Amino acid sequence: MQSGGTRRAMVAMAALGSLLTMTTLSACGSTDTRRTSGWEGRPGPQATHPRKAVAAPAPTRIPDVGDRLHRDIPAGTRQVLAVYGDGKDSPTSTAVLFTKHGSTWNRTRSWPAHNGKKGWTLDHRLGDERSPVGVFTLTAAAGVLDDPGTALPYTQDEGYAAPRDWDESHWHDFDYVIAIDYNRVPGTPPDDAEQPEGEDKGGGIWLHLDHGSGTSACVSLPKEAMEYLLRTLDPERHPVVLMGDRMDLKG
Repeated sequence: MQSGGTRRAMVAMAALGSLLTMTTLSACGSTDTRRTSGWEGRPGPQATHPRKAVAAPAPTRIPDVGDRLHRDIPAGTRQVLAVYGDGKDSPTSTAVLFTKHGSTWNRTRSWPAHNGKKGWTLDHRLGDERSPVGVFTLTAAAGVLDDPGTALPYTQDEGYAAPRDWDESHWHDFDYVIAIDYNRVPGTPPDDAEQPEGEDKGGGIWLHLDHGSGTSACVSLPKEAMEYLLRTLDPERHPVVLMGDRMDLKG
């Protein structure tokens, strides 16, 4: 038979054990949001298998081009040189070659470029020093230099050389040229003089080598860009140039 003193000692020990158990549980899985320590207050371990980034799908339209100009791209076209002008009155732009695969347009290459000294216009006129906004086919090429291996009809002729009374920075402008089919007969040599819409609408607008500043109305590109385009543009893909200032391109 236990004495009173023994029973009191056992009760005290049981109470102490219960208190220790509660304290231990409180420290290990506490839901007290005021705690600033313990596992729940520390960053979790880093994931050992991070989720891979998903690449954006290729566009089914030429980026940043509105419906009006998209409708002007011929149905069979698979190559578009998009020239994005920096501003309505700016001579600087960026040229991007897009190639269509299935229903998507893939960005192939891009280069800095120049356009008309005074920018862009929706109604080009002879001598206004602005490049015309629109979609134009690319059907013929030429230059002072030999054919670099283009599938486009190419005319090599010293007669394309820039006049030597021009500033020396322009002397190589026409080493390579690709005719932009604005107010001209598609497929004829770039220097063909016929202008179906009349002389007042201007003409002789080409892609040609860059001289570091704005043009009379043409689009100029680095030599390596012209070489690449000449070797890449394929008449069977019906290439076009789509060009204008960014605001008009979206319009």
